[in-house]
Amino acid sequence: MAASEANTDDSLYPIAVLIDELRNEDVQLRLNSIKKLSTIALALGVDRTRTELIPFLTETIYDEDEVLLALAEQLGNFTPLVGGPEHVHCLLPPLESLATVEETVVRDKAVESLRNISQQHSTADLEQHFVPLVKRLASGDWFTSRTSACGLFSVCYPRVSGAVKADVRNHFRNLCQDDTPMVRRAAASKLGEFAKVVEPEYMKSDLIPMWANLALDEQDSVRLLAVEACVSIADLLQQEDVEHLVMPTLRQAAEDKSWRVRYTVADKFTELQKAVGPELTKADLVPAFQNLLKDCEAEVRAAAAQKVKDFCQNLPKDVQEQVIMNNILPCVKDLVSDPNQHVKSALASVIMGLSPILGKHNTIEHLLPMFLSQLKDECPEVRLSIISNLDCVNEVIGIQQLSQSLLPAIVELAEDVKWRVRLAIIEYMPLLAGQLGVEFFDEKLNTLCMTWLVDHVFAIREAATENLKKLVERFGSDWATNTVIPKVVSMSRDQNYLHRMTCLFCINVLAEACGPEVTSKLMLPTVLSLANDNVANVRFNVAKTLQRIGPVLDPSTMQSQVKPCLNKLNSDSDVDVRFFASEAMSILT
Repeated sequence: MAASEANTDDSLYPIAVLIDELRNEDVQLRLNSIKKLSTIALALGVDRTRTELIPFLTETIYDEDEVLLALAEQLGNFTPLVGGPEHVHCLLPPLESLATVEETVVRDKAVESLRNISQQHSTADLEQHFVPLVKRLASGDWFTSRTSACGLFSVCYPRVSGAVKADVRNHFRNLCQDDTPMVRRAAASKLGEFAKVVEPEYMKSDLIPMWANLALDEQDSVRLLAVEACVSIADLLQQEDVEHLVMPTLRQAAEDKSWRVRYTVADKFTELQKAVGPELTKADLVPAFQNLLKDCEAEVRAAAAQKVKDFCQNLPKDVQEQVIMNNILPCVKDLVSDPNQHVKSALASVIMGLSPILGKHNTIEHLLPMFLSQLKDECPEVRLSIISNLDCVNEVIGIQQLSQSLLPAIVELAEDVKWRVRLAIIEYMPLLAGQLGVEFFDEKLNTLCMTWLVDHVFAIREAATENLKKLVERFGSDWATNTVIPKVVSMSRDQNYLHRMTCLFCINVLAEACGPEVTSKLMLPTVLSLANDNVANVRFNVAKTLQRIGPVLDPSTMQSQVKPCLNKLNSDSDVDVRFFASEAMSILT
């Protein structure tokens, strides 16, 4: 008798600990106990989890949001712990309560868990337990429960009987006409998903009118969600139905008085284009797209500009060139000089993609002048987008044409009087080098890169040395040996001590990229010779360079050449030279 009582006490212990922790004042303790729910459920067994743990959790749903969020997440994975699919409906009461709380993230997680466990219900259980829950939420007093209900219709609808389906559609219609904008918003956001599971005949008779009403809603936040649903609806309809049932509403949305709705149309434009098909694109979407590119709001123009390449690419091939040249390109030309930099940046990121679509002749005649204008734009993002995508223009018009048109503009910017403009071009140079290839780079741009090393602004010289390192990493140490190192070494004999110091800065970054053999043979002798320089700044930079390249060199070179040089600098007359020599020796030994 005593033994059986002890066993009962042992089995009650986990739930007793959970109850104590759930009632603890410390939020973290309560959160930890919720995260251990599955362990406690395993200890209790499936029967007691159903009869004790789940009712207890249902009764205690009043807590901090983070505890409720953890609970909503845990319950979504609880099916095996309550005895499998035949008992899964016992998880509905706590999740129903969680789906009505004020905090949105908790409600969303509860809806996600309800959607997961709906798949584990049998058809009978779905009609007996799950659908009544959806109806209760859909007719709840608080808007929170009605917004949660919107996310559950599409998961239960396909598996219920015809009579229940009619009731479910009716409840969804009521939510689309709800007095509260938040509920209509939730219904509009789930309409496209619901449309995918509704039969075609009810789609036209029930859902299209609901969608049309939402698209005319007084709240722009509801109307813009109706635009998103339009993609799913148009995908599901026949071509003639799209023209009669969808296009009038879509035309209205593209000219909506709210810029947010027009922005959503612009943002979804290529998806809408695929959904409505080529004929309606030619007749309706081309004029609508032109209007969006000319919109009075910069955000709308930027969203439309971002879609220019994809929209042009998806145009019917028989009219593609004609539509682009006559309808789209004039609008694009205006956007190149748009007063808003976000619009120009959006356009610059895609405009080069028009080149393969339009071919060589049109690119040279119409697109190149725009690219030139964008290369000289004051906004760095615009310039970067053009330089980053030169390769797709190169493929169409060839390197020769490119060098005659765009490269002079790049060189002009590289020699600009404003040092910040020069700096921006240096940063793009490795990218440009990768696109143009080593031969072309050596012929056209190598001299420019070496000229930056002797610029009168230190920031330019510093960026130029870093640029050299990236170029060597891209083109290899053989290229560095033949092309770069001789020019860098010659700077060590320059009259200007700043240029001699730049020589050392270059060696600092090149040693790492070129490896021990090239460093010890070609660069180390130059560094050692500068240890005798008559300017102290150069001598202490020799010590710093030896410290930097030391790890690259082999031990015998270190012993025979580097250490004697550092010893000599350590007894230099200048205090800074001695300091840096001593620091280098302590790090390298």
